[in-house]
Amino acid sequence: MTVVPLSSLKTGEEATVAALQSPQRPHDHDLLLRLMEIGFLPGERLRVIARALPGGEPIAVRLGHATFALRRFEAALVGVQRDAAAPCMP
Repeated sequence: MTVVPLSSLKTGEEATVAALQSPQRPHDHDLLLRLMEIGFLPGERLRVIARALPGGEPIAVRLGHATFALRRFEAALVGVQRDAAAPCMP
């Protein structure tokens, strides 16, 4: 399956975390550690539950029993594999 950034998912889509991106900038390292600490680890299931208007940011993501709001650049650091059977809402 293809790995895409979490930021590319639409509201209602479900996916599995595949990997976190390698740090590109110095401050990305701390951000990646924080994402791992809160549960964005390979194999974890998630669902995009909402996007703010206008612009679609932040992105509300349900991970386990918790909901997180991620900025687009934060969500772009999380590589996911889409669940082909998940319903897609506009």
